[in-house]
Amino acid sequence: MEKLLNKDVSKQIKQALEPMQNNIKMVLFTKEGGCNTCQETEQLLSEIKDLNDKISVEVKDIDKDADLAKFYDVEYVPTFVMLDDKDEYKGVKFQGIPAGHEINSFLSAIVFMSGLDLGLDSKIIERISKIDKAVDIKVFVTLSCPHCPGAVSTAHTLAMLNNNIKGSMIEAQTFPELSTKYNVSGVPKIVINDKYELLGNQPIDAFLAEIEKI
Repeated sequence: MEKLLNKDVSKQIKQALEPMQNNIKMVLFTKEGGCNTCQETEQLLSEIKDLNDKISVEVKDIDKDADLAKFYDVEYVPTFVMLDDKDEYKGVKFQGIPAGHEINSFLSAIVFMSGLDLGLDSKIIERISKIDKAVDIKVFVTLSCPHCPGAVSTAHTLAMLNNNIKGSMIEAQTFPELSTKYNVSGVPKIVINDKYELLGNQPIDAFLAEIEKI
């Protein structure tokens, strides 16, 4: 099969991954037959894995590995979660292939999950640490959207810093039923606990302002 990443892009990605500190693992859930972009997503993860020896990938079947899928709250394929060097799930999830512009949020998640300092202001970190209720952040994106990766990275950053928070990238065109359910007419669309909504690449303060209403 032809590679998804050409030599120049592979070189750029390899450089972007150089700041990685510790190992990370991606657990990808696919399904036999009838899975839009499962094969491409598996190939992308494999090609990324080959660019840095701190990255590993496990491929699971959402039906055969139903208990594990339930543990990670995976309902759709392709979906993958990212684990830290202790194999702990920090709530960082991708639903659909993170290609196009979304490669940026994908690489950011890898590097920061590996332990690189997120570089946030101490007051912001303090606000995040005080969140003591379950928070589910869905960020709907399209692969052609240049503003979407920033919103996804913010959701993932919040998840990495507080175990009560989960952040998911959802590729809107791969999951039209979800896009319809959440009335996605523009991206990035951010949905918090299925109740609060933001549109556009909002700053982390805007995310926190909504979360603090919960």
